[in-house]
Amino acid sequence: MKVTFFGTTTLLFDDGKDQILFDAHMTRPSLMKYIFGSEPTDTALVDEKLKLHHVDRLRAIFISHTHHDHVMDAPYIARQCGAKIYGSASAMNVARGGDVSEDRLVQFEADGVYEVGGFRIKVIPSLHSKPTVLNNDLGQTIDKPLRQPARLRDYKEGGSYDFYVEAEGKRFMIRPSFNYIEGQMDGYRADVLFLGVAGLQKADEMTEKKFFSETVDKLQPELVIPLHWDNFFSPLTKPAKGMPKLIEKTETVFFKLARCCEARDISCLVQIPGTSIKI
Repeated sequence: MKVTFFGTTTLLFDDGKDQILFDAHMTRPSLMKYIFGSEPTDTALVDEKLKLHHVDRLRAIFISHTHHDHVMDAPYIARQCGAKIYGSASAMNVARGGDVSEDRLVQFEADGVYEVGGFRIKVIPSLHSKPTVLNNDLGQTIDKPLRQPARLRDYKEGGSYDFYVEAEGKRFMIRPSFNYIEGQMDGYRADVLFLGVAGLQKADEMTEKKFFSETVDKLQPELVIPLHWDNFFSPLTKPAKGMPKLIEKTETVFFKLARCCEARDISCLVQIPGTSIKI
């Protein structure tokens, strides 16, 4: 399995026959745009990335939640690639605002299982990380088609989901947000855990311990790859860097995650945006 990381939580899975995209954010508008303006998909950039990474067999785009840094580019990519969008009711309205045809929209169900090519994907209800001044809309939904250019704050959370992916005899858990529902991972095992870590730096010792207990310890992965550690206000055309220091100290995030994996003899890999790995 080839997995390409485009930053934040956007992952492209490629088994050599079919491709599945989890989340869709490549445009990455600046923080000033987020606060004061609106922004459309950077179609030239997205086209460049799709061509560079040979995204020519894309079957589906699964959306974990509908903040802009997870869903913004999904409509354009779906139209360009002829892919279906799987997501919440809010994700469907983002897609409709981007003129994705109804026959390419799949409003998924919590705990639903979807088979796409050689992939089996289970949708697991989850929790977004704790609200901040930048995302204090948790639980709010997008109730009508959202057309671009849209204010980035118009992308409401719309419910959060994890994805359990089975393909080629391997099991992958994608958990985009730093949070957990107690007991949610009971009975699951994963060879690879893609783990959202935005917020880990400021977590107290008890919260950190419980988070790892409910994710890493339950899933017992061989490999952990962090998600949502990079500065998604910085464009993909510039060197990757961690979140702004005022928001989070990324070096501390990596230290806490590495310490967790070290204690459990689990491999840990930091994937740089724009790179691919074979698992």
